[in-house]
Amino acid sequence: MIELLPFFMFVVVCAALLLGYPVAFTLAGVALLFAGFGILGGMFDASLLGAYPDRVFGVISNTTLIAVPLFVFMGVLLERSKIAETLLENMAHACARFPAGLGLSVLLVGTLLAASTGIVGATVVTMGLMSLPTMIRRGYDPALTCGTICATGTLGQIIPPSIALVLLGDVISNAYQQAQLNLGIFNAQPVSVGDLFLGAIGPGLVLVVCYALYLIFNGLFRPARAPAVQDDEGVSAAQLIASIAPPLLLILLVLGSIISGAATPTEAAGVGALAAMALAWSRGKLNLTILRGSLESTVRVSAMVFAILLGASLFSLVFHGYGGEEAVETLFDSLPGGRYGALLLVMLVIFLLGFILDFIEITFVVVPIVGPVLLQMGFDPIWLGIMIALNLQTSFLTPPFGFALFYLRGVASDSITTMALYRGVVPFIAIQLLVLLIMVLWPGLATWLPDILRS
Repeated sequence: MIELLPFFMFVVVCAALLLGYPVAFTLAGVALLFAGFGILGGMFDASLLGAYPDRVFGVISNTTLIAVPLFVFMGVLLERSKIAETLLENMAHACARFPAGLGLSVLLVGTLLAASTGIVGATVVTMGLMSLPTMIRRGYDPALTCGTICATGTLGQIIPPSIALVLLGDVISNAYQQAQLNLGIFNAQPVSVGDLFLGAIGPGLVLVVCYALYLIFNGLFRPARAPAVQDDEGVSAAQLIASIAPPLLLILLVLGSIISGAATPTEAAGVGALAAMALAWSRGKLNLTILRGSLESTVRVSAMVFAILLGASLFSLVFHGYGGEEAVETLFDSLPGGRYGALLLVMLVIFLLGFILDFIEITFVVVPIVGPVLLQMGFDPIWLGIMIALNLQTSFLTPPFGFALFYLRGVASDSITTMALYRGVVPFIAIQLLVLLIMVLWPGLATWLPDILRS
C-alpha cells in the first residue's frame, strides 16, 4: 500500500484540479495533507520538510527563471504595439491569390510571432480577430480556419524564444544532473535552456513545413475548403518588407545572440524586452497606459508561474519522501520494450494529461518525476526535452481544456460552432504526433545544431 501512495498523490491532484481548485494551492495542499497523514501513521519522515526552504531559495536565486517575466513582457508589449496586425494584413494581401494563400499567410505570420514573442494567447486572439472573419468571408471552411489559427498560435510553445522551453529547460537540467549523480558521474556536461532553444529550431521548422503542406494539400485538392481569392488591394514590396522587418530584427537580436554565444537566454530576454520597447516607441505605442498594462500582465503571468513552481516543488519533495522515484523506476523496468517502452508510456501519459492540465503543471509535476529515470536509461537530455515540449504543445489544442480553443472561442462569432473548432484542430494534433514520430526515427533533428555549436 505504501508503494502506491506516490501514484495516489498524483491521482488526488488531478481530481482536485478537475473540481476547479487553483493549481498552485492544490499541489501544495495535497502534498501537505499526504505528509501530515504520513507523519501521523509513521510512514513519512517529517525532517524532509525542512528541505523545502532551501528549495524555495533555489527558485528565488535561479537566474535562468528571470527570463520568464522578461519574455512575457516582450510578448505582451509587442502584441499591444499592433506589429502583428500590420504584418498579418500585408501578408494576407501578398498570399491571397494562391491556393490556401490566406491560411499560409496566417501560418507565416504566426511563425514570425512565435520566434519573436512566444505568447500563445496573444497570437491566437490577434489571428482570430483579424483573420477568422476574412477567411470565412472568402469561402474558407470554418473547421480548417479554426484549426489553422489555433495550431499556428501554439507554435510559440516550440519555436524559441519560448517560455515553455525556459521552464522545461530548467527542469530537464536539474533532472539530468540528478540522473548523472545517480549513475556516479560527477563531471557530465551540463544542459542549459540555450541548448533546448537550439534543439527546438529544427523540429519547430519541420512542424511549420508539415502545417504548410497540409494547407497546400487542401488548397490544391480540396479547393472548396481553402480557395484562392482575388485581392484587388495588393501590397508593395516596400510595405511587406517594412512590416516583416520589426519581428525579424527582434528574432535576430534574441535568437542571434543566443546562437552566437554572445548572450545567455536570460540576457537575450533582457535585450528582447528592451528591443520591444524601442519598436513600440518607434510606432508611437509606448505611452504610460500601454506600459502599465504590459507590466501588470507580466506580473500576473509571472506570479502564476512561480506560484505553481513553488507548489510543485513541495509536491515533488513529499513524492520523493514516499519513495516515488524508486516506484517509477521499478515500473519502467518492468515494462516491455525496454527504455522505448518506458518512453512510450511517458509520452502517452503526458498526451492524455494535456486534455485536463496545461503545460506548466505537467512540466513542474510530471517531468521532475519521470525525467531522471528516463535520462538514466540513456536518452539524450536535449532530445528528450524537445520530445516533451512537442508533446506538451498538444495540450493547447486538446479539448476540453485546450487554451488555444478557449482563446479562439472567446473572439469567434456565434456562427462558428464549438464542434467545428474541435474538428479543425484534429488534423493539426495528428501532425504534431507525426513530428514526434519523426523525432524518434531521426533524433539528430534536435541534437545536430547544439552538437555543432558545442564542438
